Amino acid sequence: MSIRSEDVPKSSLNMKIRDSGMPDADTWETFFDPQSTLHHLRFDVDGEDVADLGCGYGTFSVAAAQLTSGTVYAIDLEQDMVAATAAKAKQHGLSNVVAIERDFVRHGTGLRDNSMAYVMLFNILHAEDALSLLREAFRILRKDGTAAIIHWIYDGSTPRGPDLSIRPRPEQCLTWAADAGLVPEPTVISLPPYHYGVLARKP
Repeated sequence: MSIRSEDVPKSSLNMKIRDSGMPDADTWETFFDPQSTLHHLRFDVDGEDVADLGCGYGTFSVAAAQLTSGTVYAIDLEQDMVAATAAKAKQHGLSNVVAIERDFVRHGTGLRDNSMAYVMLFNILHAEDALSLLREAFRILRKDGTAAIIHWIYDGSTPRGPDLSIRPRPEQCLTWAADAGLVPEPTVISLPPYHYGVLARKP
């Protein structure tokens, strides 16, 4: 299912996160094993709702929807990404993915307070205001819900990823999560070959 947000000005729907260009879908898929990644990030929320902020091609939205009977809200700034996610969910026979085009950077997700068990912030915390994204994650998470962060390792030889000048290190993500009111776990999760993960809980 694909939804276009109608409650924000159309002119603001496509504000890109800086340095956020995506390669083609086939190339992107080679960088991840989404089910394995979600396992390492302790995705265990069967029957509860999930939000994927910056869903891209739906790589993780679809993988999450295969692991829970709850609804996965896949939100992206770009219409093409939302359409790709909806198409991927349909291809896999999934009815629990709701793909939404919305400028969640400026206007938030539009999801209810305390309604999500798990929020995915994957490869987006190089945004100009990463702290606001984490505060939005805090708002929509239920008590004891999990915010899961993935980003490219701080290494200029990775095949993709934002410029190192704006690429966050794990310790920066931990600090941002704490500043947003979350309780971060100190252990950084290795997600080879190119990524790391950080988990934080809403107290």
